[in-house]
Amino acid sequence: MERDDAWHMTGDLMVEDGKGDPFAAAIRATRMPMIVTDPRRDDNPIVFVNDAFLRLSGYERDEIMGRNCRFLQGPETDPNAVRQIRDAVAARRDISVDILNYRKDGGMFWNALYMSPVITEAGDLHYFFASQLDVTDRIDAQMRTQTEKEHFEREVAHRTRELSEALAAKTMLVHEVDHRVKNNLQMVASLLTLQTRTISDPTARDAMKSMLSRVEALGTVHKRLYQSHDVQRFDVAEFARELASDLVRGSGRSGISLHLDLESVEVPVEKAPPVALMMNELITNALKHAFPGDRPGRLSITVQPDGSTFGIRIVDDGIGMPREVVGSRSFGKRLIESLARQLNASIAWQPADPGTLVDIRLPRGSAGAPEGPGASPSGA
Repeated sequence: MERDDAWHMTGDLMVEDGKGDPFAAAIRATRMPMIVTDPRRDDNPIVFVNDAFLRLSGYERDEIMGRNCRFLQGPETDPNAVRQIRDAVAARRDISVDILNYRKDGGMFWNALYMSPVITEAGDLHYFFASQLDVTDRIDAQMRTQTEKEHFEREVAHRTRELSEALAAKTMLVHEVDHRVKNNLQMVASLLTLQTRTISDPTARDAMKSMLSRVEALGTVHKRLYQSHDVQRFDVAEFARELASDLVRGSGRSGISLHLDLESVEVPVEKAPPVALMMNELITNALKHAFPGDRPGRLSITVQPDGSTFGIRIVDDGIGMPREVVGSRSFGKRLIESLARQLNASIAWQPADPGTLVDIRLPRGSAGAPEGPGASPSGA
């Protein structure tokens, strides 16, 4: 079948009179790869494919027509992405997903797939319309950034552990370790800042900025440990005060008011990094998602002991977390969930009407608070 036959194939698309020609002309002429499938036929086969899709996949038209799109899948295609597409077809709904596909010559490419059902006014499903875009460069850049972030975090954790284990016997030496780690983290932060300025891809740049924020949070932890008289314990409340103030000030958002209700809660020093990273992620997410544009608002941070547990509560009065953020499996959310498991903590996202409330509960068994006269409030 010749490529010019694409001009005649749209006659097979049963559309209402007067609507076929512009639609057909558009999908034939566009440089974006597009296909149309017919779910009324067995196995939802392809009934139209434009020339751009042939160029993307490397197949000829007669090798594609009448086949299900699964021929693009291969050994490393994510089964979860395939399941999402299958579920969308079954539910007759739109879907947008990045999926690893294979060309005819075996070469892999990342496909930004958008698929949408074509449903008549009577509610009958006639077709699925799908567009594709080769986003291999973007995905590769994200993966490289992710690898670099993980490498930085492993190196920082490894270096901190080595120094802490070697010098923990004496307070003066531990303080020196924390001081040096803080300086090392500042150097890492400076390198990340320089690297970020050279990145043109917005997604990769935002990922590097997130990594920079995490490194700075760890640097604040070690600064507080360096300044503390007790090298074995870490005050969550005082850390929360400094971190929240720094993040709000660093955001440049003068319209966001910060309210702190903090009581002294100390945790073993080994719990400080995961607690700090979790708080950094949650406060950063609130500043990023709750107050779009120049929207003013209120951000409240509470740290409070409660019997056998202590709680960290972060509340904003913004627009609320978008559904795609609540249900996402982003790196930041996976990190929060991993840290919560590490701390044996529970975490809940709830609507605050308006805004969002995040409530974290940690058992005293894994993170104790001072008891007796020394447990005085330090809230603002």
